[in-house]
Amino acid sequence: MHNETLKVAVIDRNPIRAAILIDGLSEAGEVDITLISDTRDLLQRIFAIDPDVVLIDLEDSSRDVLEQMFQVSRDVRRPIAMFVDQSDRAMIDEAIEAGVSAYIVDGLVKTRVKPIVDMTISRFNAFAKLRDELERTKGALEDRKIIDRAKGILMRSKRIDEPAAYALLRTTAMNEKKKIAEIARSVITAADLLG
Repeated sequence: MHNETLKVAVIDRNPIRAAILIDGLSEAGEVDITLISDTRDLLQRIFAIDPDVVLIDLEDSSRDVLEQMFQVSRDVRRPIAMFVDQSDRAMIDEAIEAGVSAYIVDGLVKTRVKPIVDMTISRFNAFAKLRDELERTKGALEDRKIIDRAKGILMRSKRIDEPAAYALLRTTAMNEKKKIAEIARSVITAADLLG
Protein backbone atom coordinates (compact mmCIF):
# COMPACT_ATOMS: atom_id res chain seq x y z
CA MET A 1 0.00 0.00 0.00
CA HIS A 2 2.63 2.49 -1.06
CA ASN A 3 1.73 6.18 -0.98
CA GLU A 4 -1.26 5.70 -3.26
CA THR A 5 -4.80 6.21 -2.08
CA LEU A 6 -6.42 2.90 -1.22
CA LYS A 7 -10.00 2.62 -2.52
CA VAL A 8 -12.13 0.69 -0.05
CA ALA A 9 -15.77 -0.32 -0.40
CA VAL A 10 -17.43 -0.86 2.98
CA ILE A 11 -20.64 -2.89 2.84
CA ASP A 12 -22.58 -2.44 6.05
CA ARG A 13 -26.26 -1.85 6.79
CA ASN A 14 -25.59 -0.74 10.36
CA PRO A 15 -24.34 2.87 10.58
CA ILE A 16 -22.74 2.39 14.02
CA ARG A 17 -20.75 -0.66 12.89
CA ALA A 18 -19.89 1.07 9.59
CA ALA A 19 -18.51 4.03 11.56
CA ILE A 20 -16.11 1.68 13.41
CA LEU A 21 -14.76 0.39 10.10
CA ILE A 22 -14.55 3.86 8.56
CA ASP A 23 -12.78 5.32 11.64
CA GLY A 24 -10.31 2.44 11.65
CA LEU A 25 -9.62 2.93 7.93
CA SER A 26 -9.36 6.72 8.21
CA GLU A 27 -6.59 6.40 10.78
CA ALA A 28 -4.69 4.15 8.35
CA GLY A 29 -3.71 6.99 6.03
CA GLU A 30 -4.68 7.77 2.43
CA VAL A 31 -7.96 5.94 2.02
CA ASP A 32 -10.90 6.65 -0.28
CA ILE A 33 -13.91 5.00 1.40
CA THR A 34 -17.27 4.32 -0.19
CA LEU A 35 -20.00 3.11 2.16
CA ILE A 36 -22.69 0.87 0.72
CA SER A 37 -25.55 0.45 3.14
CA ASP A 38 -28.18 -0.69 0.63
CA THR A 39 -27.25 -4.02 -0.95
CA ARG A 40 -29.58 -3.82 -3.95
CA ASP A 41 -27.63 -4.12 -7.24
CA LEU A 42 -24.57 -4.72 -5.10
CA LEU A 43 -22.36 -6.28 -7.78
CA GLN A 44 -22.96 -3.46 -10.27
CA ARG A 45 -22.25 -0.87 -7.61
CA ILE A 46 -18.99 -2.54 -6.58
CA PHE A 47 -17.88 -2.83 -10.22
CA ALA A 48 -18.69 0.89 -10.66
CA ILE A 49 -16.60 1.82 -7.59
CA ASP A 50 -13.78 -0.58 -8.63
CA PRO A 51 -12.31 -0.75 -5.11
CA ASP A 52 -8.88 -2.10 -4.17
CA VAL A 53 -10.38 -3.81 -1.11
CA VAL A 54 -13.91 -4.75 -0.02
CA LEU A 55 -14.90 -4.90 3.65
CA ILE A 56 -18.18 -6.64 4.39
CA ASP A 57 -19.69 -6.34 7.84
CA LEU A 58 -22.51 -8.78 8.47
CA GLU A 59 -24.40 -8.23 11.66
CA ASP A 60 -27.17 -10.29 10.06
CA SER A 61 -25.61 -13.44 8.67
CA SER A 62 -28.78 -14.95 7.25
CA ARG A 63 -28.33 -17.46 4.42
CA ASP A 64 -29.58 -15.15 1.65
CA VAL A 65 -27.37 -12.26 2.77
CA LEU A 66 -24.37 -14.58 3.06
CA GLU A 67 -25.02 -16.08 -0.36
CA GLN A 68 -25.19 -12.60 -1.89
CA MET A 69 -21.87 -11.68 -0.22
CA PHE A 70 -20.26 -14.94 -1.38
CA GLN A 71 -21.45 -14.11 -4.90
CA VAL A 72 -19.72 -10.72 -4.62
CA SER A 73 -16.61 -12.51 -3.44
CA ARG A 74 -16.59 -14.93 -6.39
CA ASP A 75 -17.23 -12.29 -9.05
CA VAL A 76 -15.25 -9.29 -7.84
CA ARG A 77 -11.76 -10.86 -7.55
CA ARG A 78 -10.49 -8.34 -5.03
CA PRO A 79 -9.19 -8.69 -1.49
CA ILE A 80 -12.28 -9.13 0.69
CA ALA A 81 -12.52 -9.14 4.47
CA MET A 82 -15.78 -10.32 5.99
CA PHE A 83 -16.68 -9.42 9.57
CA VAL A 84 -19.34 -11.59 11.25
CA ASP A 85 -20.66 -11.83 14.80
CA GLN A 86 -20.88 -15.59 14.95
CA SER A 87 -19.92 -18.35 12.64
CA ASP A 88 -19.70 -22.06 12.09
CA ARG A 89 -17.26 -24.30 10.24
CA ALA A 90 -19.49 -24.66 7.15
CA MET A 91 -19.84 -20.88 6.84
CA ILE A 92 -16.06 -20.40 7.08
CA ASP A 93 -15.49 -23.08 4.44
CA GLU A 94 -18.04 -21.44 2.14
CA ALA A 95 -16.44 -18.03 2.63
CA ILE A 96 -12.98 -19.34 1.77
CA GLU A 97 -14.34 -21.29 -1.20
CA ALA A 98 -15.95 -18.07 -2.43
CA GLY A 99 -12.61 -16.25 -2.26
CA VAL A 100 -12.95 -14.27 0.98
CA SER A 101 -9.36 -13.43 2.00
CA ALA A 102 -10.07 -12.75 5.69
CA TYR A 103 -13.01 -14.00 7.72
CA ILE A 104 -13.15 -12.27 11.09
CA VAL A 105 -15.49 -13.54 13.78
CA ASP A 106 -16.45 -11.07 16.52
CA GLY A 107 -13.50 -8.81 15.72
CA LEU A 108 -14.97 -5.47 14.77
CA VAL A 109 -12.63 -3.20 16.72
CA LYS A 110 -11.35 0.10 15.30
CA THR A 111 -7.68 -0.59 16.09
CA ARG A 112 -7.80 -3.96 14.30
CA VAL A 113 -9.19 -2.64 11.00
CA LYS A 114 -5.88 -1.49 9.46
CA PRO A 115 -3.92 -4.70 10.28
CA ILE A 116 -6.85 -6.77 9.00
CA VAL A 117 -6.92 -4.81 5.73
CA ASP A 118 -3.14 -5.25 5.32
CA MET A 119 -3.41 -8.98 6.00
CA THR A 120 -6.39 -9.30 3.63
CA ILE A 121 -4.42 -7.71 0.79
CA SER A 122 -1.33 -9.85 1.48
CA ARG A 123 -3.34 -13.06 1.64
CA PHE A 124 -5.26 -12.18 -1.54
CA ASN A 125 -2.01 -11.46 -3.40
CA ALA A 126 -0.45 -14.73 -2.19
CA PHE A 127 -3.47 -16.74 -3.34
CA ALA A 128 -3.61 -14.88 -6.66
CA LYS A 129 0.06 -15.72 -7.25
CA LEU A 130 -0.59 -19.40 -6.45
CA ARG A 131 -3.63 -19.44 -8.75
CA ASP A 132 -1.58 -17.92 -11.59
CA GLU A 133 1.22 -20.45 -11.06
CA LEU A 134 -1.30 -23.29 -11.09
CA GLU A 135 -2.84 -22.02 -14.34
CA ARG A 136 0.61 -21.71 -15.94
CA THR A 137 1.54 -25.23 -14.80
CA LYS A 138 -1.74 -26.65 -16.12
CA GLY A 139 -1.14 -24.86 -19.44
CA ALA A 140 2.42 -26.17 -19.68
CA LEU A 141 1.24 -29.72 -18.93
CA GLU A 142 -1.49 -29.45 -21.56
CA ASP A 143 1.05 -28.11 -24.08
CA ARG A 144 3.41 -31.00 -23.25
CA LYS A 145 0.64 -33.55 -23.95
CA ILE A 146 -0.20 -31.87 -27.27
CA ILE A 147 3.47 -31.74 -28.32
CA ASP A 148 3.92 -35.44 -27.43
CA ARG A 149 0.84 -36.36 -29.47
CA ALA A 150 2.07 -34.31 -32.45
CA LYS A 151 5.52 -35.93 -32.20
CA GLY A 152 3.85 -39.35 -32.34
CA ILE A 153 1.92 -38.36 -35.47
CA LEU A 154 5.08 -37.06 -37.16
CA MET A 155 7.09 -40.14 -36.16
CA ARG A 156 4.48 -42.44 -37.76
CA SER A 157 3.78 -40.39 -40.87
CA LYS A 158 7.39 -39.42 -41.67
CA ARG A 159 9.02 -42.55 -40.22
CA ILE A 160 11.41 -40.50 -38.05
CA ASP A 161 12.56 -40.84 -34.43
CA GLU A 162 11.40 -38.67 -31.51
CA PRO A 163 14.32 -36.17 -31.54
CA ALA A 164 13.80 -35.60 -35.27
CA ALA A 165 10.04 -35.12 -34.78
CA TYR A 166 10.67 -32.55 -32.02
CA ALA A 167 13.32 -30.79 -34.12
CA LEU A 168 10.81 -30.55 -36.99
CA LEU A 169 8.19 -29.00 -34.67
CA ARG A 170 10.75 -26.57 -33.22
CA THR A 171 12.12 -25.50 -36.62
CA THR A 172 8.62 -24.96 -37.99
CA ALA A 173 7.66 -22.93 -34.92
CA MET A 174 10.75 -20.71 -35.29
CA ASN A 175 10.16 -20.22 -39.03
CA GLU A 176 6.51 -19.27 -38.46
CA LYS A 177 7.28 -17.26 -35.30
CA LYS A 178 4.82 -19.33 -33.28
CA LYS A 179 5.02 -21.46 -30.17
CA ILE A 180 5.80 -25.15 -30.56
CA ALA A 181 2.44 -26.00 -28.94
CA GLU A 182 0.62 -23.99 -31.65
CA ILE A 183 2.40 -25.93 -34.39
CA ALA A 184 1.66 -29.19 -32.55
CA ARG A 185 -2.06 -28.29 -32.47
CA SER A 186 -1.94 -27.67 -36.21
CA VAL A 187 -0.29 -31.07 -36.78
CA ILE A 188 -3.00 -32.77 -34.70
CA THR A 189 -5.78 -30.90 -36.51
CA ALA A 190 -4.32 -31.82 -39.91
CA ALA A 191 -3.94 -35.46 -38.88
CA ASP A 192 -7.55 -35.53 -37.65
CA LEU A 193 -8.72 -34.08 -40.98
CA LEU A 194 -6.62 -36.47 -43.04
CA GLY A 195 -7.14 -39.49 -40.79
